Amino acid sequence: MSTENEGNESNAVPSVPSVPSAPPVPAAAPEGTPQGGPSAPEAPPAAPSDAPTAHIPAATHQGGAEPPAAGHEQHPYAPPSPQQPPAGSAAWPPPPPAIPSYADGGSPPVWGAPETSEPERPRKRRASGLVAAVAVAALVAGGVGGALGYWAADSNDSSSSGSTTVAASNSPKDFKRDAGTVAGVAAGALPSVVTIDAQSGDGEGGTGTGFVYDKEGHILTNNHVVASAADSGQLTATFSNGKKYDAEVVGRAQGYDVAVLKLKNAPDGLTPLALGDSDKVAVGDSTIAIGAPFGLSNTVTTGIISAKNRPVASGDGSSNKNSYMSALQTDASINPGNSGGPLLDAGGAVIGINSAIQSTSGGGVGQSQAGSIGLGFAIPVNQAKNVAEQLIKTGQPVYPVIGATVTMEEKTGGAVISDEGAGGTPAVTPDGPADRAGLKAGDKITKFNDTAVESGPTLIGEIWTHKPGDKVTLTYERDGKTSTAELTLGERKGDS
Repeated sequence: MSTENEGNESNAVPSVPSVPSAPPVPAAAPEGTPQGGPSAPEAPPAAPSDAPTAHIPAATHQGGAEPPAAGHEQHPYAPPSPQQPPAGSAAWPPPPPAIPSYADGGSPPVWGAPETSEPERPRKRRASGLVAAVAVAALVAGGVGGALGYWAADSNDSSSSGSTTVAASNSPKDFKRDAGTVAGVAAGALPSVVTIDAQSGDGEGGTGTGFVYDKEGHILTNNHVVASAADSGQLTATFSNGKKYDAEVVGRAQGYDVAVLKLKNAPDGLTPLALGDSDKVAVGDSTIAIGAPFGLSNTVTTGIISAKNRPVASGDGSSNKNSYMSALQTDASINPGNSGGPLLDAGGAVIGINSAIQSTSGGGVGQSQAGSIGLGFAIPVNQAKNVAEQLIKTGQPVYPVIGATVTMEEKTGGAVISDEGAGGTPAVTPDGPADRAGLKAGDKITKFNDTAVESGPTLIGEIWTHKPGDKVTLTYERDGKTSTAELTLGERKGDS
């Protein structure tokens, strides 16, 4: 994908060293349900908490968790009956017991992923799509520059075992939550979020997330969630009520890492999630992420917006084609399987698509899954919406370009225009936007409008937040002198 804005340098996204898989669940971790209960009403049993493992800003595709280990029998949870103090006691009536909530009033789910009907045969890691290496460019705070990681969607391999993250079901029908609470937002959003299972033609597969985009049955997700099954595979989308539908790819944009699916035989009454305005998001705003980490569907986590405009460059692990985003950073727990799921604001509007996490791999990139360390990255919804509309309309993406090839090197203090383009073509396209603005090979672009540019990925991520035809201002250095140039963005159709 090294045309126009992109460089074709071989070091665009290095391959990733392996990261240790998640450790097995400790013997003391609850396998079924909590045992016993409080003898007095003032100490209700504590609800289980998520314990995601460490992960990264370019992570592994989310995959399903394996069945519980043999020998650990699981039992449904029976809440203890609180003792009733004498009438007039200050502790009466007691608070309601903290028990899992279920919309249908049935038995609570057991810990872990659903058991499969037969042992799963070992699978090869997906050749593409489910594991994508990510380089985070210009993360200069604290001396972190160009950190590497994995995409947050995963393959169904042994590294998904041992997770202690637990999926929560819907709240009881007779136990209402205020609309402004996390529980209220989650209750409203969960029916519109789906768990996507992508199975390629050769039996490889993985799990990701998506959400209802419109009433016609379009589902918005990440390209890397569905890439391996897009041409000759099977895609299904399962709603929080357990209903499953076959789906097909309407269009996908590898460069943006956005894809649109459509449900086959979509049901009536679909409720699209409301879309917010990612341009108005502020650091410190509350966030809610919904997804299927390690295959645990309908999992809800919370956090804040930690930063904006984080430049993230990613590769799918099987080619030299990269994806770029100027991402929203959040500390909401995001793990393999959350990819493609919504990042919501406090009002329940989508502000981003969860796509990547930062790992603790020490700057290397590997093919193993990692877990959340509180550094997650989401594609801003304003950009994702533009891409989705184009995919629904034409089936192919349209990219804004400046008509120049830049290097992918980091720590250069800007985006340097290459000496030549792909295949020996001119680095500055003749009569293209950059050429008409007077830019030349060797120029270092240091600002895009008012945003500082630290590297090639930073520049491309900023360009792709705009549309073809937008007028922008570039600040660049040449022979030690700083100049500015105004140009109108051109366009490129399709992924090359």
